[in-house]
Amino acid sequence: MTALNTQPHLADPDSFYASLINAHRDLTTAQSHAMNAALVLLLANHIGDLQAIQQALDAAREAVIRDTEPAGAA
Repeated sequence: MTALNTQPHLADPDSFYASLINAHRDLTTAQSHAMNAALVLLLANHIGDLQAIQQALDAAREAVIRDTEPAGAA
């Protein structure tokens, strides 16, 4: 099993972010969501390690829930 690397690992994170934003340019909200889903599937296939992918899914879900909880909730 490969442990999920959650430490900064991109050589140029600003360029990645710019590329990600550019890829979404001029897409409708539905197209943007579909592109994100396609990107997740492509990257999951590239990773190929189901346990690492599950760790990523769990971490992403926890982050979204944590970041969207109303203040004082827990």
